[in-house]
Formats: sequence, C-alpha cells, structure tokens
Amino acid sequence: MAPLALIALFLPLASAVAIALFTRRNASVSAGISIGASLGAFLISALIFNQLRGATAPETLNPNWLSIGDFKVDFGVTLDALSQLMLLVVTGVGSAIHIYSWGYMRADRSVSRYFAGLSLFMFSMLGIVLARNFVQMFIFWELVGVSSYLLIGHWYERASAADAAKKAFITNRIGDFGFLLGILMVWAALGTINFSSIADIMKANPLALGALGTGTGLLIFCGCVGKSAQFPLHVWLPDAMEGPTPVSALIHAATMVAAGVYMLCRVFILFTPEALSVIAWIGGGTAILAALMAVQQNDIKRILAYSTLSQLGYMVMAVGLGGPATAMFHLTTHAFFKALLFLGAGSVIYALHHEQDIWKMGGLKSKMSVTFWTFLIATLALCGVPPFSGFFSKDEILALALGHNMPLFVIASIVAVLTTFYMFRLVIVAFINPAKSDPASHAHESPSVMTLPLVFLAVLTIAGGFIGIDKLYEVALGKTELGNHTVAMAAGLGAFAIGLIAAWTLYANATADSLTTRLGAMAHWMRDRFYFDECYEWLNRWTQELLATVADWFDRWIIAGAGVKGLSLAAELGGGLLRLMQTGNVQTYALLIALATALLFWRYIL
Repeated sequence: MAPLALIALFLPLASAVAIALFTRRNASVSAGISIGASLGAFLISALIFNQLRGATAPETLNPNWLSIGDFKVDFGVTLDALSQLMLLVVTGVGSAIHIYSWGYMRADRSVSRYFAGLSLFMFSMLGIVLARNFVQMFIFWELVGVSSYLLIGHWYERASAADAAKKAFITNRIGDFGFLLGILMVWAALGTINFSSIADIMKANPLALGALGTGTGLLIFCGCVGKSAQFPLHVWLPDAMEGPTPVSALIHAATMVAAGVYMLCRVFILFTPEALSVIAWIGGGTAILAALMAVQQNDIKRILAYSTLSQLGYMVMAVGLGGPATAMFHLTTHAFFKALLFLGAGSVIYALHHEQDIWKMGGLKSKMSVTFWTFLIATLALCGVPPFSGFFSKDEILALALGHNMPLFVIASIVAVLTTFYMFRLVIVAFINPAKSDPASHAHESPSVMTLPLVFLAVLTIAGGFIGIDKLYEVALGKTELGNHTVAMAAGLGAFAIGLIAAWTLYANATADSLTTRLGAMAHWMRDRFYFDECYEWLNRWTQELLATVADWFDRWIIAGAGVKGLSLAAELGGGLLRLMQTGNVQTYALLIALATALLFWRYIL
C-alpha cells in the first residue's frame, strides 16, 4: 500500500507541473488534469483505507534520503489509522472543491494558473499527512505556505488580495520559526526526528525531554498557532477571504488550517501537562474571541472565516484537554460542513454577481433551493443539532471540557450560543428575509457542476456522525475520558435554542442590524476585530520599522558615511596635500629636509 500512497502523493504534483509547462493556454484541459489528479488521489486513498481498515500498526516506506554523520532523514510514508482517515478527508473534500472550481472559475482569465496552484496545494497537504518525520513534515509545511500564498493572491491585481497573501505568508513564518526551533530541540534531546522513534522513546521515558519538555512542546505548538490561526496569529485567516471562494473552502475546511491540529495529534506524546494546559486555554480563548468577532460581520465569507477560527479553537482546546481523538473527529466533521458552507456561499456570490454583503441579499430560499437547503444542513451541523455530524463531535468536545476543566466548559457553551446566533443571523438575512437588492431579486440557482458537490458534501454532513469516524480515531489515538454526556448534550442543545431565539427575534424581516445600536461601542470593536491589526501595525511601527530606520541611518551615515566614505575622503585629502609637496624644486626639498632635521633635533636632543 505504501507505493500506492506515493502515487497518490505525486499525482497532484505531476498535475501542477503538466499544467505549468504544457497546458497553460488551455483552461479546460488544465482543469481536467487537475480534477483527474485529485480524483485519482481520492480513489487511491479509498483503496488504501479499504485494504488496511484503519490498522493501528503503520505501514511505512522509508528509503534513506539524507545522511550527515549520525543524522539520517528518510523520505517515506506512514499509513497508520490516523493518516488513512486524513487522506480520505483531504482528497475527498479536495476533489469536491476541484469540481466546483471549474464551474465557479470558468470565466476567469487565469484558470490554468489557478488549477496549477490547487494541485500544488493538494500535493503539499498530502505530504504533511503522509510524513514520517519532522524534516519531511516541515518541508511540506512550508510548501503549503507557498501554495496558499499563490492561491490567496490569485487576483494579485487587486491590492487587497496581494496584501492578504503577504499577510498570510509572513504571519505563518512567525509561527514556523518557533516550530523549527522546537524540531531542533526534539532532535537535540532525543537524537531522532522520526515520529515512530520519538513515540517509542517517550513511551519508555516520558521525561526524556528533560527540563525543556514544556518549552519544546510550546515551540512545536507555535507551528499550529500559525497554520491553524490561533491567537495571537489568528489575524491572517479572515483576510484570506480575498482569494477565490473555492480557495477559501480548501483552506478553511480540510487542508491548511487542519494541518496544525493534525500535527498536534501526530506528536501528541511530546506535550507535557503544563504545555497542554496552555494549548487548551489558547484554543478556548481563540474560540470565544472569533465568535464575538463573527457576530458583527456583514460579509458572508468573513462570517464563515471567523466561524472557522472559532471551531479551530474548539479543536485545539480538545487537544489541550487530552482528547486528540475528539479533536480529529471534529476536524473531520468540520471539513464536511465548513466546505459545504463556503461552497454554498460561493454559489450565492456567483448568483448575485459577486455581491458578498448579506444586507444586500435576501429572498434566496425560493430562488436557490438546492443552495439554501444544503447551506441550512451545514448550518445545523455547525450549530450542533442532531442528527447532523457536528452534533456528535461538538457534544464530545463539550463532554471533554465538562470532565476536565469547568471554566473551559462554560466558555465552550457560550461559544455554542454565539455560533448559532451569528449563523442564523446569516441564514435569516441572506435567505429568508425579503430581497434587498436587484441582483438578489433576479438570482437563480447555480449550474449543476456547482450544486452537485454541495449535495455530495451535504450527504457527508448528514452521515458523518453515524459511520464510525470517532471509533476509528479512538483506535488511532486512544480513547478519551469524557464528562457526563447528558449534561454536555443538554448544554449544547440549550445553547442552540438560546442562539436561535435571539437571532430570530432580532433579524426576522430586519432591513438593518439593530444589534449594532444596542451594543454601541462594543459593536464597533467586534466589527473591527478588536483592533488587533491596528495594534500589530503600531507595534511593528515602533519596533521593527523603528529598528530598521535606525539601522538605515547608522549604515548610511556612520558605516557608509563616516566609515567607508570618510576614510576614502581622508585618504584622498591626504594624497592631495602630499602631492602639493612634490614641487620638483631641489631648493624646496633641501629646505624641507633642513626643517625636518631641526624639528627632530629639537624634539630628541634639546
């Protein structure tokens, strides 16, 4: 099976190369190659899963790639139960997004470049999933950063898209710097970077990392903070909405942001209880912070972006509470319904000629019935309503928090209320209330190439809680001790009821957001994302930019001016003065010799 996994890995890369070199001028052929490679990877992943059936013993292929003394790096694949399931999620959801992209992006003048970027992104993400050591993972980790930069900035002619791409790239580099330091510390302490070897060492001696165990774990976590957009590096993810909507679905659902959570679960054994406590609180803080921001957003994609931030906070919190299997279960169900939500939003944007303000929508329930019902299914799943998949995974997170940390359980329950509130605010305003613009009045359903992926993802959203995904993750990562399921379920359903009633009371038939007036200044803080971007801009101006200005002045005037140019000028002036003494007159030279002799006589004899 391992050679088949390598084929699945390199199919998208071959697609990206073929498009870039040979089919750039033929959009339909480029799209076909990219979609075919993605579907091929999905079929291979399904075959691997069917053959191995979530086996706990990993099947590996590990040819030596690099040897420097005792340091050896293999380039291979790991096919344990965790990677098998993640392969299916990435390739399955990714294939649906590929097919949808052909309908959404067909009129774009850079379709080939777009699909080449999608294929490169798929290759990079599959590399992370299959990696069997930290070096291999880090290489693909960086490739995901590069390919996401290309996709977010696809419409680079727009300054906002170019800025968003740079922001995502730079912000992730900050987290990746900590991640790299953590990898080096693991290698220094354990003498290996292979995941299986690390697991064996840590099982034999949980204190193998010594006094630096907590710090090492938190440095590794920095990689997740960047990729999975956790506080304080969460600021890049909402701006990533500047890319095409299918890109938003790909980044926010099954791939890039999921990489951080997947990495935490892959190396969960490295984290000390102290590190896990920090991870849990950062996850919980991110969840409620993002939910508050979502409440006052009016752009349909930004609402979903902050929802992604909030749900990622749930997943990271679950890891920190000692539940990697629970985190991966929610990651999987979230991939289904969040991809569906983004593609549904893309269908609306496409039908309304790229209008994204929910207050300029309305009346879409009857005009776009497939989009509406699939979007509603995904919304109910996100809000944790049975029998949809999100109910089962969110219930496990609430039960986990209830059993391990009561303050985080309260925070998670408040987040559940806010999630229902802002999602049904979106549904009521955009779909149920009367149309509020001419494009909304004349909207019609999207073509089948866009609606069929919606139906496929809706089926997964409905069935995801019943097909045993949670049991497979428990086999891979171990069963987690949960709190009282009945209390957790009651809290989740109560949160849904409160959020739904509040949303319906405030927004049924509303033509403007009355909550903005009621909240006053707080509404502006929530809408403007609590001014994190402005704070970071101020901090950057008075640290990095100030240092750069001082360094530029010092280089320009001290090193280059007084140093390089000053010495050069002194030599030039000295040479000029000495040239004046070269008169060619013998009497002058005799006079100078006499004066010099007299000076020496006075200095040393008198």
